[in-house]
Amino acid sequence: MVGQKTESASQPTPRPDKRKAIILLSGGLDSATTLAMAQQQGYDCYSLAFDYGQRHRSELEAAKRLATQADCVEHRVMRLDLGLTGGSALTDLAIAVPESETDGIPVTYVPARNTVFLSLALGWAEVLNATDLFIGVNAVDYSGYPDCRPDFIKKFQELANLATKAGVEGSCYHIHTPLIDMSKAEIIKAGSALGVDYSETISCYQADDQGRACGLCDSCRLRRAGFEQADRPDPTRYR
Repeated sequence: MVGQKTESASQPTPRPDKRKAIILLSGGLDSATTLAMAQQQGYDCYSLAFDYGQRHRSELEAAKRLATQADCVEHRVMRLDLGLTGGSALTDLAIAVPESETDGIPVTYVPARNTVFLSLALGWAEVLNATDLFIGVNAVDYSGYPDCRPDFIKKFQELANLATKAGVEGSCYHIHTPLIDMSKAEIIKAGSALGVDYSETISCYQADDQGRACGLCDSCRLRRAGFEQADRPDPTRYR
């Protein structure tokens, strides 16, 4: 596993009077909204994306653009290969991404993905002396992934405070999930009010190299319905 740090020449300087927060930034609609909410709350934001062997890299480029536009203090991309675990259509090209609704937890679920991502984010947070982590999980308009549920977040937060030097010495980690009880339409309305440019986000599970969405996968269907229900124009580029 290799970590890659990306920076810009105009990188903002952290302010000592502001709290630091790690934002898991995938490049999608939900994580972009979560970043905007963290900034509204006055945090110095450090964004973190993962190059984990997913089907396309266009979401990583979107995350980089979003971090730059939001003046994040720092944006990092951590590389790891969850394809070695297998078992997911997002990391194994031999497993097709479903293009219609399925029963149960879909094959686009990546085993233990949010557990791994939050663990790595927690490590960076401890180094930065940051006790706040933001993740854009949602338990309303979502695909039924077990690691997007409130119970999972609650237990991981308990783990964070047991498993770290900072937690043992008295720091208290907080995993923020501002979207967890919101519908996709509510998320879009909230993000629009905060100035999120959703044309820069990529949610599709199988976007092409230009970032154009398939319009058929579960993520595309939820996103499209969200814009319709929010009565907002859908800026998604479809192929």
